Amino acid sequence: MEAKRFHTIDDLMAWPSDERVELIDGEIIQRAMSRFEHGLAQSGLVEETIPLKRLGGPGGWWIVPEISVRYTEHHCPSHDLAGWRKERLPQRPSGVMTLAPDWVGEILSPGHERKDTVTHFLRLQRAGVPFYWIVSPEDRVLIAYALDAGCYRAIFTAEGPDETAAKVRIPPFETIEIDLGLVFGRL
Repeated sequence: MEAKRFHTIDDLMAWPSDERVELIDGEIIQRAMSRFEHGLAQSGLVEETIPLKRLGGPGGWWIVPEISVRYTEHHCPSHDLAGWRKERLPQRPSGVMTLAPDWVGEILSPGHERKDTVTHFLRLQRAGVPFYWIVSPEDRVLIAYALDAGCYRAIFTAEGPDETAAKVRIPPFETIEIDLGLVFGRL
């Protein structure tokens, strides 16, 4: 019996660029097809965090969508959104990131929920990513986690249509208000 071959970051980098793939625990997997709800939630979070991107130094962030982060030789996902504090990363980065983010936001896609709610959750927890948000646009749910003694603990939850009118302050972005209506696609 032949042993399973684990793909590496080199395999990922050599993959045809016209395919949307990422490296998850040694396996190159296809990324979910983009849906309007996913894009709306993603762009809503980008819009709401723009004030943080404009700040230099303390309080400033690099926040980008669809960013590949290399955690190990066999694990390099493309996060829906990820952010680094400018005090930790003062110069504009480029390419595939090798420094773990300070915040990751994933937007659930049908058929790929396990990847975001289990695989990424455990991997980011082990990597020491301080904040992890999961957004389900179809259910209008946002759950924010923070590391506490090496384990994620839910620090904020919003659920349902009543939340679409809320403006909230969620760590690590408590210096700004986030309009959940923009995130959840309020009409």
